[in-house]
Amino acid sequence: MMYSETTESKKFGRDECARSIFLFLFNYAVFLGFIAFFIFFNAYGGEKGAAGFIPYVHENLSTLGYLAASVFILFVVIYFYYVFEDRQFLATMKNIELVFSLLGAALVISYFFGVFFNVYARPAALLALLALTLLGRRDAIFLNVVYVIMMFSIDHFSNYDPGEAYVTASYCFPVMAFSAGMIGIFVVSKVKTRLRSFLTGFVVCVPVLIMASCIEYDKGTGIFVPLMFSLEGGLLSSVLFMALLPVFEVLFNCVTDYRLRELTDHDAPLMRELREKAMGTFNHCIVVAHLAEACAIALDEDTALARAAAYYHDVGKLRQPEYFTENQSGYNPHNELSPELSVDIIRSHAKDGYDLIRSKHLPKILADVALQHHGTLPIKYFYAKALKMSDGEINIENFSYAGPKPQTKIAAIIMIADASEAISRTLPERTPARVENAVREIIEERMDLDQFDECDLTMRDLTAIKETIVSCLTGVYHSRIQYPKIKLKRKSEEENADDKT
Repeated sequence: MMYSETTESKKFGRDECARSIFLFLFNYAVFLGFIAFFIFFNAYGGEKGAAGFIPYVHENLSTLGYLAASVFILFVVIYFYYVFEDRQFLATMKNIELVFSLLGAALVISYFFGVFFNVYARPAALLALLALTLLGRRDAIFLNVVYVIMMFSIDHFSNYDPGEAYVTASYCFPVMAFSAGMIGIFVVSKVKTRLRSFLTGFVVCVPVLIMASCIEYDKGTGIFVPLMFSLEGGLLSSVLFMALLPVFEVLFNCVTDYRLRELTDHDAPLMRELREKAMGTFNHCIVVAHLAEACAIALDEDTALARAAAYYHDVGKLRQPEYFTENQSGYNPHNELSPELSVDIIRSHAKDGYDLIRSKHLPKILADVALQHHGTLPIKYFYAKALKMSDGEINIENFSYAGPKPQTKIAAIIMIADASEAISRTLPERTPARVENAVREIIEERMDLDQFDECDLTMRDLTAIKETIVSCLTGVYHSRIQYPKIKLKRKSEEENADDKT
């Protein structure tokens, strides 16, 4: 599953509709340019020479018109697919460019591998693998079908004529590509490492191997070469997938499981800075990540996203780390500040975290969690301190976080896990009963303050979160037996003592 700025909830209004239609038409013109280049390339490289391009166009206007119309219809199908399936997807222009960049890259690569090598050598599953990782399973299945139809039309309505063997194989290409793509979609969806992604190349080439064997068996030319090209096509799908995926991740700020794992490496730039400048906050984030990941498993949410969001939720404390308790060693600078100034410093870490994450061009979903993980909660310590120093009433909103409230289950999980980890450190005895009571109070307080109103958490989810956090915290902060105070001596000292006696 992909997470990025493309997952923002934007209204698909009249302006967004007009912009999306214009962008579809623009990309349609670009694709027609690709097809024209294919035709010119074939004419230039063939026996006709460059002069054969214009006559071919005049002689085959109806055929080329059919090709242009078929591509246009496929574009219309893509547009209405998203209108009915995920209209808000079209509200972000970057989404549309991502879809057509994937489709265009797959078509160009497949076309030229078919021309220069062999139709069996085409990376037939490339689009399916990229679309699955960057867009999701449903979109990958749909775009795989579109890619197959479009590639078939380009093969048979351009002026490329490589011979009967190629034509026969290219007629079978739609079935080969569709089968390879579907196998890739259902296999790679369970793969979480790049090595296993590479190994899927051996799996996606299976339908191509089978069909190549059937087509080439009775031709008398041997099937070894077609089979080798088929194996190459499968491996090429996985190799190009791993090579192009980081490019699309950077260009479109997409967040895949692979990238989330890289961001949670302790040597990632922000993690390294947090470890060096705010070790207490870093350790806190590590434990919160452990809690959040366990809760995500319990709620069937994305564990990689939950872990990454927990790692980065408090990076805003890097601005002034010494003002946060976990980074202090005896001296508390808040003792010299007014409650109002202390509150400004404390609550600013949410907005500072958002700004810092965005300035580093990291995924917006991580920035959103950093901004939302305290919601609109009051900072009770300084509110109580201000009440003691004031004779009149104080507006509690002046001592509260600015929000917004958690918008997703992941943000709500981080909110509960963050507070639960912090309060567990203050408990004199971390027995399961005490921890459970503390976590329950945290959840009930946030429910009373309507912090979960803007996300789809249910009571069952909250119960699962509570039980999971209690189980994890009692495991992390478990009690140990009292070790006897016996000072052991070195063996040589014991032998000397024995000799003296």
